Amino acid sequence: LALPCLALRGRRDVLQTLDDWELLRRYRLDRAGIMFVVDLLRDAITSPTRRHNAITPETKVITTLRYLATGKMQQCSSDDLGLSQSSVSRVITQTLTALSQPNIVTQFVSFPLDARTLHTHKRAFMDIAGFPGVVGVIDGTHVRIIAPSEDEAVFVNRRNFHSINVQIVFNAACKILDIVAKRPGSTHDARMLSESGIRQLFERRYVPANCHLLGDSGYPCKPWLLTPYLQPCQGPQLNYNRAHKTTRAVVEHGIGQLKRRFHVLHEEVRLRPEKVSKVIIACAILHNICKVRQIAEPLEDGDEDEDNDEDGGEEDIYIPQGNLAQSGLPYRANFTNLHFRQAVAPCLLRTCDGIKNYHSFTAHHLQLLNARHRTQSVNGLFFRCSILRW
Repeated sequence: LALPCLALRGRRDVLQTLDDWELLRRYRLDRAGIMFVVDLLRDAITSPTRRHNAITPETKVITTLRYLATGKMQQCSSDDLGLSQSSVSRVITQTLTALSQPNIVTQFVSFPLDARTLHTHKRAFMDIAGFPGVVGVIDGTHVRIIAPSEDEAVFVNRRNFHSINVQIVFNAACKILDIVAKRPGSTHDARMLSESGIRQLFERRYVPANCHLLGDSGYPCKPWLLTPYLQPCQGPQLNYNRAHKTTRAVVEHGIGQLKRRFHVLHEEVRLRPEKVSKVIIACAILHNICKVRQIAEPLEDGDEDEDNDEDGGEEDIYIPQGNLAQSGLPYRANFTNLHFRQAVAPCLLRTCDGIKNYHSFTAHHLQLLNARHRTQSVNGLFFRCSILRW
């Protein structure tokens, strides 16, 4: 397969000179993955001019990947790609805009509504800690930004730094199912949820019954969003909390993977908030492309196994307000008594990358699980939820 030449007037052709290991380390995708993204965006980022030294789509994608991998535009200029600092900035803006268009986003980030896919998600989450009916795990994470020139105060989060608050939903393999990346840091997680498309999916019953998200105590408890007991009693409630904590840990692993893969999300992003939103969406798309193409997460010195961003620590306890009241408390009580009378002890906790887990189930528990999987098909439709509102 002949690869397009990047060597124009001294520009280094990294696709020809670097092997896959080095490409992965520098750009987070291998050669085939880079060309997949180039072909995806080629029409949108090809320069209209026919001048001899026009920047190629390959160079634009590689420059943008380098920025997302490091968070430093200066690093892009030092990679021998032959671009000035002003060209680097312009190229990154153009590529991020193309990558964050709705027609691109919905190809890679969408919440499934068809019964077969939801069944697959339930089984994968069930294998983690025996928690039935889970189709996704939800949480918020903060991406640090410089102080914006407008509405500066609303971007200050409860940890007293400027940020974008990002709502994100993962499946059991740490693939992103839904993301909202436009709210200022002071926005409470519960408010973000109330204004998001994912809430509409569940409350308007586009998602079949007996499908649940798991969230922490910062969210209101709903029949479709199960949160932990704050003061669990011995027995079913404690069993429920243990399984809930282990299963919900997937979202923490997922956020950690996303931020380790793209270090720009770990650093202070020195862009306007609307551009930061495009950076976050682009990273989410590329993360899912890596998942689909089974591109390994690069291991580097200093990387850790868990998400170590600055929104950790104690959970923000949800306080019911108006239409955000915890209408799911009676449902959660019945659900707990039905499924967690006995603790389900996993023999081996499965990691987010697909290591299988084995459990001992009673015949009664398996019968209940099978009954839950008889959900009605929604004709294979995928509802493009929060992304379309982004």
